Amino acid sequence: MRILGIDPGTGIVGFGVIDAHGQKKTLVDAGVIRTRPDQPLDERLIEIHEEISSIIKETKSEVMVIEKLFFARNVTTAISVSHARGVIILAGKQANMPIIELTPLEIKQSLTGYGRATKNQIQQMVQTMLHLSDLPKPDDCADALAAALCYEPSLGISK
Repeated sequence: MRILGIDPGTGIVGFGVIDAHGQKKTLVDAGVIRTRPDQPLDERLIEIHEEISSIIKETKSEVMVIEKLFFARNVTTAISVSHARGVIILAGKQANMPIIELTPLEIKQSLTGYGRATKNQIQQMVQTMLHLSDLPKPDDCADALAAALCYEPSLGISK
């Protein structure tokens, strides 16, 4: 199964695509989509939607796992990230993909067994599970890969 993990944002959207066949998990593609801070929000959202749609098409992803926004200190940031989540989910639905939404706590718990794991612990677990030679960077990319890894039924999360 080809799984697309997403760490949503407006300035940086992390994405990670993995293939999961039983216990074997392999990296297909990963990175970030960056939008310019000086762009109006509507233009940033269009760019995010187009980039995610392109990634879905190019990688032939079958399911999307996207991180839920569950807490934000800055209301303005939370609203713009919610907009970004909306256009990302729209891109997935336009591609007829099931969408799985998980909180950061659920992702950390599934990967490390500890819901308060640090960014570095998540990066190390992603590195180990995908047999990568280096830690996945930046954090947004590692978080997206972590989300994708959580779809694996052996971790207790499924459709």
